[in-house]
Amino acid sequence: EIDLSEAAREALAELREGSPERRVDAVIEPDCRAEGDARLLRVVLTNLLGNAWKFTAKKPGARIEFGRRVDGEKDVFFVRDNGAGFDMRYSDKLFGTFQRLHAEDEFAGTGIGLATVQRVVERHGGKVWAESEVGEGATFFFTLG
Repeated sequence: EIDLSEAAREALAELREGSPERRVDAVIEPDCRAEGDARLLRVVLTNLLGNAWKFTAKKPGARIEFGRRVDGEKDVFFVRDNGAGFDMRYSDKLFGTFQRLHAEDEFAGTGIGLATVQRVVERHGGKVWAESEVGEGATFFFTLG
């Protein structure tokens, strides 16, 4: 069992350490727990929260949330931000290796983070998906088997 809430707090603490000048309102729901490989699930959270951090960089009043909702008998975890967002018409490209929806000069990155997230989540018997609006932020959801 891994405490995803604690892993999210640790990931955000590292992001704050790397950019101490940033003011980001971060909300982490307590007691979000799951079973799985702790190291790999930390990679999922590090990537999702890192993206939220990156895509809120130009947003005054940046906000990032980690939490869960219950869908039937399954926990659905999410990372939500109020950053740049993306056009849902291109959502099929999100989880592809080296696929980018923003220009490199606008937001740096390698294009492998979300592909990694998908591989880890699927390895745990889950699925990952996103909802977004341009300029309104994005929410990435994932389940674990």
